[in-house]
Amino acid sequence: MTKFSLIQLNTGCDPNKSFEILKKYITKAAHSGSKFICTPETTNIMEVRNSLLFKKIYSEKEDIYLEKILRLAKDLKIWINLGSWILKDKKNKAVNRTILINPEGLIHARYDKIHLFDVKISEKERYLESKTYSYGNKAVVTKTPFGSLGLSICYDLRFPYLYRDLATNGAEIIFVPSAFTYETGKVHWHSLLTARAIETGSYVIAAAQKGIHENKRRTYGHSLVIDPWGEIVAEKKSGIGLMDFDIDLKKVKNARSKIPSIYTNKKYKIIRN
Repeated sequence: MTKFSLIQLNTGCDPNKSFEILKKYITKAAHSGSKFICTPETTNIMEVRNSLLFKKIYSEKEDIYLEKILRLAKDLKIWINLGSWILKDKKNKAVNRTILINPEGLIHARYDKIHLFDVKISEKERYLESKTYSYGNKAVVTKTPFGSLGLSICYDLRFPYLYRDLATNGAEIIFVPSAFTYETGKVHWHSLLTARAIETGSYVIAAAQKGIHENKRRTYGHSLVIDPWGEIVAEKKSGIGLMDFDIDLKKVKNARSKIPSIYTNKKYKIIRN
């Protein structure tokens, strides 16, 4: 089996500090034998003030910290799934992008978050990601030596049709890097991730942000790895740092052979009385 590692973070508002923390954990994981390392949503910066955010982020081609991560992957000969990296796009908005990097230090796949977090959790806690970010419009399944990977980000988790589409198009392992709010996380996080794993017969890997951040936002943490039968393989319940785990793709085949629900696409009509 291939050793995987996941990094739970508490990202702040300084991309340089974020890079140094990330470099430390990636290097430690690689030196311990991990061949694939994954990170949460907003790995490089968690800044809610647009006036400051756009002074601290770059386009993909110009991002000096992303370039350093690419070189690090090449030097360590590892795969890195940057759960999401905040970048400028072509429309003077930001983009929330997963970047999958191969051991040659090249970008193997990209995914831009499709479902943006426009919600009102309470009178005091509201989010309007669409004000800052552009919507993605392409679902992504990509082949790797570890299996076929499906990419998603955080709020996507609440839209099960996306995960079914990823699975029916070959995804065996689905990533859900997140910065889940504390209030929603404590009641929905485990249930939603487990449901997506069971529904698709896939591994679900969810690296998460954890704790009270520099911008005062509070995230739930509890990074999880769930197997295709809905069993928790690994969970990081506290703190930041590394969590190691293994993947056995035979479990994907076994779960889907027992309950082949993703292969059934029954057509039906809805009747409203």
